[in-house]
Amino acid sequence: MESERTQVSEKVGKASGDYIKTIEGGMQPTQDLEIKIYKKRWLMLVLFVLYSASNSMQWLQYSVIANIVMHYYNVSSFLIDMTSMIFMITYIPLIFPASYLLDKFGLRYAVIFGALGNALGSWIKVFSIATDRFWITFLGQTLVAVSQTFILSVPARLAAVWFGPDQVSSACSIGVFGNQLGIAIGFLFPPMLVPNSNDICNIEKGLRLMFYIVAGLTTLVLVLILFFFKSAPPFPPSSAQVVQRENIRNETFSRSIKKLLTNIGYVLLLVSYGINIAVLYAISTLLNQVILKYFPGHEEDVGRIGLTIICTGMLSSVICGVILDKTHKFKETTLAVYLCCFIGMIIFTVTLDNNGIYVIYITAGILGFFITGYLPVGFEFAAELTYPEPEGTAAGLLNAVVQVFGIIFTMLYGFLLGKWGDLWANIAMCIALGIGILLTIIIPNDLRRQNAKV
Repeated sequence: MESERTQVSEKVGKASGDYIKTIEGGMQPTQDLEIKIYKKRWLMLVLFVLYSASNSMQWLQYSVIANIVMHYYNVSSFLIDMTSMIFMITYIPLIFPASYLLDKFGLRYAVIFGALGNALGSWIKVFSIATDRFWITFLGQTLVAVSQTFILSVPARLAAVWFGPDQVSSACSIGVFGNQLGIAIGFLFPPMLVPNSNDICNIEKGLRLMFYIVAGLTTLVLVLILFFFKSAPPFPPSSAQVVQRENIRNETFSRSIKKLLTNIGYVLLLVSYGINIAVLYAISTLLNQVILKYFPGHEEDVGRIGLTIICTGMLSSVICGVILDKTHKFKETTLAVYLCCFIGMIIFTVTLDNNGIYVIYITAGILGFFITGYLPVGFEFAAELTYPEPEGTAAGLLNAVVQVFGIIFTMLYGFLLGKWGDLWANIAMCIALGIGILLTIIIPNDLRRQNAKV
């Protein structure tokens, strides 16, 4: 169906209420509207993947080498944890203005704002190379975190705006893949670039190299976005998008938020999704402390285990996206993946004290396959439950709740880890996932977007 133009049929007319409003305010039959799927959609998706990865690779840039950064800057573990938690803290108040900009000005402006802040924050960190400049590195990290508000809500929106009904879930999963790819890079390279050394000069050289590499990459991504990224194609790619474009024109942002928060199924998904991804955030943030307890001196293994969690999750994300496009079983897939997350967390918990670190690679990979793979599944289920409200707004609220839960769970996990050890900390996460499963079961299977694709 590549680049194929099709006159909107009577089915589209039914899906869009048998009419659309023209710019002049008159009425025009839907039969006059074209639907077209553009080859350029893949370029938009690839650019977004690079953009998202360039931001998320900085999320755990410090936490994954927490002991080294603490030694260099002479700061507490709490401040190192804050370099990742700042992503959660800034997202909560800023997601609402970011979602408003996304809905009213389109993808291009939102992505440019994010890419600009991402590059600027990365360059600020270049100037933090000195043992008394932690405040500068934290300032740069904060600006990068603020830029995240223009990223996390985009995959579902970009997929709906550019891709046809048989590719939208796969496109969303690939968009989420960008975030996971960046996290994987963030786990892998800091331990390789920054050595654990008693010589401050060696650590300084490693940090300088890491900061320059990241700044260069984010600048390149910014340039590519400025030249090539577009908000939307001239014609919509699906009948559902026809309706949604009209809805966005007529709906105010506040009214859209009100509709989302009075949608019972969506509210239940908000809480269950928040629990699931918050568990991932807590484990990822404190993975360095958990693994080094059992395997001292294995900083590079911490990075590789984190990489394993994310890489298996990237594979799962793509698989789940294809499954959703083929079956359209959104609730069933969401519930199945959630149940597997719960089982994976139990397996991870009971194998941590094993004598072989390679066992941890396997169990962490199992956990990552499902808990990271849940990300696009939740996005797409939310889009189904809330259609025709904008996907960016629905995804933005999802991520806002994730950040709230992420802060709470990370602090709880850290407290339990210090007070009673990793066993009780992980048991608490298992209980939380069990609650999330129960909430998912009672979500109504109301697939509004699918019903519009008649």
